[in-house]
Amino acid sequence: MRGYFTIKTANEILPSVIEKFQNLKKEKNEVLKLEHKLQTSISSTNQLDQYVSLKQELNHAITQFYHAIAELEQTGVMIKDIDQGLLDFPSKRFDEEIWLCWKDGETEIKFWHEIDSGFNGRKPVTISDESLV
Repeated sequence: MRGYFTIKTANEILPSVIEKFQNLKKEKNEVLKLEHKLQTSISSTNQLDQYVSLKQELNHAITQFYHAIAELEQTGVMIKDIDQGLLDFPSKRFDEEIWLCWKDGETEIKFWHEIDSGFNGRKPVTISDESLV
């Protein structure tokens, strides 16, 4: 782990994180599209060369998808759910480890939750939360 984020440091890297997350979603959609295309080609044709070509395309797309995951997580952010667009930033509140939490569409970090509570346990960050690392 790279360390803990403060509200300030999390919000400072958020634009870059959002860009990486958007790329990750694009790569995931490409994998899904190619998987569907491959399944369709299996049932609609018996052309081995077309199947092999699509399979190679899919393999490349999967590799790109995993690279996008690694690139995003190298920032120190944890991917919680790609489809729901949930990312967590490790932080501390007093001596307790917590997650600063971001949902796709939000423009800044405004929520946090305990390590074991997840998205449903989100609490708003308040001015008095200067205690966050």
